Amino acid sequence: MARPLVEQAAERLLQLILERDYPIGAKLPNEYELAQDLDVGRSTVREAVRSLATRNILEVRQGSGTYISSKKGVAEDPFGFAFVKDRVKLTTDLFELRYLLEPRIAERAAQFASDEDIVRLEEVVLAIEKALAENDPIHLELDVKFHSMLAEMSGNIAVTSMIPVINQSIQIINEDYSNRQMKQTSIDAHRNILKAIQSRHPIAAYDSMLAHILTVRQTVLNDWFDKKIDIQGLPATDNHKK
Repeated sequence: MARPLVEQAAERLLQLILERDYPIGAKLPNEYELAQDLDVGRSTVREAVRSLATRNILEVRQGSGTYISSKKGVAEDPFGFAFVKDRVKLTTDLFELRYLLEPRIAERAAQFASDEDIVRLEEVVLAIEKALAENDPIHLELDVKFHSMLAEMSGNIAVTSMIPVINQSIQIINEDYSNRQMKQTSIDAHRNILKAIQSRHPIAAYDSMLAHILTVRQTVLNDWFDKKIDIQGLPATDNHKK
């Protein structure tokens, strides 16, 4: 069975984007030009653009035009974590995933990051420290950006598709469990990871990231123990707290 015209047009438009090598943020030709390029009507182009926008490939800005999305076609919540009721279990499982991924990501970043990448990473680290010193909530967004940049710097295309998972883990932890102690350890951890990458030392980068995750996890566990919550997400008895 032939695919619907809009679906065909969307795939042809995606192929056109790839062939022309449009960078993130680039503005696409207007609707009339795209209709000529794809040999379809303007209404079909409109629906094709809408289809790619729902897939986070394109971004439509009213009154401005259509642009290549910075989300690179990746869903913000690809695995539906927002629907997981047991937030404690989700947090522990996300920590386990981060153990598997992020130390290796940092190790590869120390090997493959460009000098320009490292300069940008340092700028983010300094911005995080400034935001924390001023108690500016933007530090949460910058923390996510730090880890996202590392994933991109790893040079592994597949890893970049996991960025939303890592980001969501960071957001859950920061929003639910952030405290003064965690903020200070976060500053130290980011500095250590940055220094390892600046020194092009993969093992130090791996160890620094692993230490960072372990420290954050222990801080979260201590918070749970204080609240008498066990790792299964059920109220714990007094016997659980030693």
